[in-house]
Amino acid sequence: MSYAGGCAALLRTASVGALLAVGFAAVSCGVDGGAAATGAEVTVVYEDDTIKPEDRHAVEVVRESGVLEQAADWVNEALVLPHDLVVKVTGKVPPGVTDAVTQPDGRTIYMTAAFLTEIEKTLGDVVKTVKRPAPLPADEFNADDLTALSTRFIFGHELGHALQRQLMLANLGLEEDAADGYASFSTINQVGAGPTLAAALLFDEIARREGGLTLEGLSGDHPVTQQRVFNFLCYLEGSDPKKYHAPLVGTGYLPKTRAPLCPQAWAMLDHGWWTQLQPHFTEAFKSRGDQRQKDARERLIAETKAFEKQLDELRRKQ
Repeated sequence: MSYAGGCAALLRTASVGALLAVGFAAVSCGVDGGAAATGAEVTVVYEDDTIKPEDRHAVEVVRESGVLEQAADWVNEALVLPHDLVVKVTGKVPPGVTDAVTQPDGRTIYMTAAFLTEIEKTLGDVVKTVKRPAPLPADEFNADDLTALSTRFIFGHELGHALQRQLMLANLGLEEDAADGYASFSTINQVGAGPTLAAALLFDEIARREGGLTLEGLSGDHPVTQQRVFNFLCYLEGSDPKKYHAPLVGTGYLPKTRAPLCPQAWAMLDHGWWTQLQPHFTEAFKSRGDQRQKDARERLIAETKAFEKQLDELRRKQ
């Protein structure tokens, strides 16, 4: 399902043992189509002099994997941005920022170094206590690989915010939902299942640590953390049910009651993002992007018809 050429092919099969080996190759294979149109581009900057010693390992894992650059390269290739977007991997962040955040104008994303360390620590606990999802290769089920992969997904979320704000994309719901959707849309299409599975493992552990639902959690602008896990898995399963139904639904990672909704949900998401981005394609990417939008529309029509045929049976089972 790659539409990013060699970069996606590298990252689809790589682990950070492998990701670290191919990371710099992935950094160098973007095409500067978007930047050529307006002079604006996405750049990733590592502010090494701001990073504390205890955060350097997690930052190096992310840097050497090239996951941030790979995602930025696709935007530069495919989209015309009106303004530069600087992604800062840094220990120097605005007051109150503790994780990853996009500034309101969509021109700066902060990937907080301490947050990357927290991700790695959390996933270090996960690999000791959670059974590996079958679609995730065994050699990627370690803290470093999962940190790189989940960071790719989280960065996709922040890119979703930045694109919405820079391109003034129309939202029909909460912006946080749309940003999660872009993370799924971009990672599943570009690099396959790894980022989704890593993010699901991470967010599931975060939800466990949060404990019971609180008024703050229920009233926040983000969906409830555990709900986000099932949304991530639903989009992945729906993108290729033949591949992912058995290892996700058959093993209980995704509830059987949710799974029938997922192929249409993915088709809606995929079509929605291709359609939103279509007016902003670069000339170099336009023919490929237009075809992807057309294919997504045809799949949405087909999945909607298929869902209609099984709807009565699903209702009877409720």
